[in-house]
Amino acid sequence: MHTPSLAEYVACLDRGDLAGVGELMLTSARKLAQIGADFLVCPDNTIHQALPMITARSPLPWLHIAEVVAQEAVARGFGRLGLTGTRWLVDSEVYPEALAARGLACVRPDEAERDDTHRIIMDELVYGRFEERSVARFQQVIGRMKDEGCEAVILGCTEIPLIIGDANSPLPTFDSTRLLARAALRRAIEGPRSGRA
Repeated sequence: MHTPSLAEYVACLDRGDLAGVGELMLTSARKLAQIGADFLVCPDNTIHQALPMITARSPLPWLHIAEVVAQEAVARGFGRLGLTGTRWLVDSEVYPEALAARGLACVRPDEAERDDTHRIIMDELVYGRFEERSVARFQQVIGRMKDEGCEAVILGCTEIPLIIGDANSPLPTFDSTRLLARAALRRAIEGPRSGRA
């Protein structure tokens, strides 16, 4: 396991420097390749935006978190999913592209929802603060997505499951980080030719 400081990634994201994000990812990739890793995973949804920029230069293959979620959505029979996460993620094409490739629809938060959920994640959850009003706001956002025809919601940030899950969400949830961890375990046990992410 290796990662530069979250602050380094955030600095790149704040200035729209996806190439810089990619270089940070490659730093980790090279270190992990040197110590014997077989493949790579990144539990941070947001920085997957940079993955297409570095795939050809990466010393090892990556499991893509959004592709893992899309595969699980197909397996569970869902066709229209809501997306929650940082503004950087929900403004990107990381999930819409991965879902569309499997014939699935993606509903994003509206502008006010994006602002609120981003603030909750970055100003509260990453600091271990869990506010009832923030839980209620996520429930409201997910409820609106349900009203818009979503059948499930993607928890597209490592911290969101700290306050939202199947027990308190208006929709079934896809915990992207847990799904990626399970896919990585399967890959480690079965190898790359297993046909499953």
